[in-house]
Amino acid sequence: MAMGVTTTHTGPGADASAFRRWAYRIDRWIGYLTEGVGAIIVVAETFILFAGVVSRYVFNSPIFWTDELGAFLFLWLAMLGTVVALRNDGHMRLTTLVNSVRPSLGGWFNSVAALVVVTFVLEVLMPAREYVDEQQYTELTTLGISEGWRAVSLLIGMALAAVISILRLIETSTWKGFFLAVLAVGGVGGLLWVCQPQLIHMGFGSLFVFFIVIVGICVAIGVPIAFAFGISTMSYLSLTTDTPLSVVVNRMDDGMSNLLLLSVPMFVFLGLLMEMTGIARVMVNFLVALVGHVKGGLSYVLLGAMYLVSGISGSKAADMAAVAPVLFPEMRKRGQHPGELASLLATSSAMSETIPPSLVLITIGSVTNVSISALFTGGLVPAFVAALALVVVAWWRSRDEDTQGRVRAPGREILRTFLIAAPGLTLPFVIRAFVVRGIATATEVSTVGVIYTAFLGLVVYRQFDWRRIYPLLVETVALSGAVMLIVGTATAMSWALTQSGFSQWLVAEMAGVPGGTAGFMAITVVAFIILGSVLEGIPAILLFGPLLLPVARSMGVHEVHYSIVVILAMGIGLFAPPFGVGFYGACAIGKISPDDALWRIWPYIFALFISLVIVAAFPWLSIGFL
Repeated sequence: MAMGVTTTHTGPGADASAFRRWAYRIDRWIGYLTEGVGAIIVVAETFILFAGVVSRYVFNSPIFWTDELGAFLFLWLAMLGTVVALRNDGHMRLTTLVNSVRPSLGGWFNSVAALVVVTFVLEVLMPAREYVDEQQYTELTTLGISEGWRAVSLLIGMALAAVISILRLIETSTWKGFFLAVLAVGGVGGLLWVCQPQLIHMGFGSLFVFFIVIVGICVAIGVPIAFAFGISTMSYLSLTTDTPLSVVVNRMDDGMSNLLLLSVPMFVFLGLLMEMTGIARVMVNFLVALVGHVKGGLSYVLLGAMYLVSGISGSKAADMAAVAPVLFPEMRKRGQHPGELASLLATSSAMSETIPPSLVLITIGSVTNVSISALFTGGLVPAFVAALALVVVAWWRSRDEDTQGRVRAPGREILRTFLIAAPGLTLPFVIRAFVVRGIATATEVSTVGVIYTAFLGLVVYRQFDWRRIYPLLVETVALSGAVMLIVGTATAMSWALTQSGFSQWLVAEMAGVPGGTAGFMAITVVAFIILGSVLEGIPAILLFGPLLLPVARSMGVHEVHYSIVVILAMGIGLFAPPFGVGFYGACAIGKISPDDALWRIWPYIFALFISLVIVAAFPWLSIGFL
């Protein structure tokens, strides 16, 4: 599965037809436009939100239009980011099946997936136009302009996505593959149309068809998850209900316009800046000086480094990439098996899902109305319990390690590396303190982190490569678009499930599970481990969090405790082979064959599962410090 890491589209070869070269040139110019404007918006959002914090807290003179302008620009950023991610193959999608079949069949799957994307964006264009017409008569309160100027970003973003999707089909598909893909997609659409009366009378059975079968097939053949959610929701509403399809666009807008989610691009940019400015490296150097000489010392360093830096960037790939290159060469020199390194990297990433300011915490808080500051506080101890479980396994696996020749770092060296790392080590605590003390909102605090990190890079560590800023901004735009489109389409799907009566049925069924609260929590753990391996964390939480949290409340489970259990379970699924895509991401970043790690990771996965059971059984670990 693509984990939000963008790739470069190299374009057609010298022997490509003029038609394909023409398509590539248009594709490239759309890329220049969307990347450039998106990068400008990220910079503008940073300074707008930071100015709001300074004016309110320092000068006691709040600027009232910052939030509204931030939300206005954010929807434009999300839609432009959708296009950038589409061009760079940055949308989250499952590639296991596509990569495991023969190349010709895999290419055909890619053609079908691209055609599904085209179908969705074309379907949503007319409803988007209707939605813009509805919004143009509403005025933004502080900015004094029509709401239509914000809503039109949905129409423009979908139109550009349609163009890019069609161009990509032209650039990559053969005529035979394209024709067969049209037959497949058209055949499925025609079959659903013919069976419309039966689908209407199936009741909840139609939900199985659209939201299990169609979504499952789409995800399996490589359709980006956001578009799989979107096409299934549009198809369900158009074939089985009289609901106007502009409601889908409305729900997408509502999902993506939550101001809390504006922190997504800011934290993504923050994580990339941390890597560029060397903050992760100086943290690792301090931990190596502290415990690097003991048996398994570098394993402990890796766990400690992931505990400190993980959760900030919004991309597990970025978190792992900030730590692995610094540690893995030395760990290999010390004779550690490559599979052991990938296993530890993957499971340490799963452990750190609840460490603030994790975007998963922010996402679940935004869609379920759970306090973000409470989630920030509640996630620390459970992550520590999981880290201790991994430490035990790392200690056991390294008990026979040869430490001959290693020397404990002198106290002066430890102190020196600590003083160098101290400014960077304070970053997570600064972020959490600003939120808990009410100095900045969960949205604004991300910009505080960006400014603080840039200051450290420029003044303290003097490691700030201005040439890398634009690529980092483009990567931020792409990852933000990939995440936010999932938020939008998952919100629309969740609304469709609620309107169908499914959520009420789910509440009733889950409330009656054997074993009461304990049975409900056990089912939650198993369900989210499975969902985490299939859908990744954010899509699973967006889809099922709003449905299951009310059930948890009705059964007396604290909302913060339930949220933390869900996130930890999802993290285990995300990094557990053979389906957990995070596992393959860890292997790729560590340049290690998955075969080397496949059997070595299970003791670590088992340790995480035991820690999850402990956290689920003892709510105090999540809510004791609230």
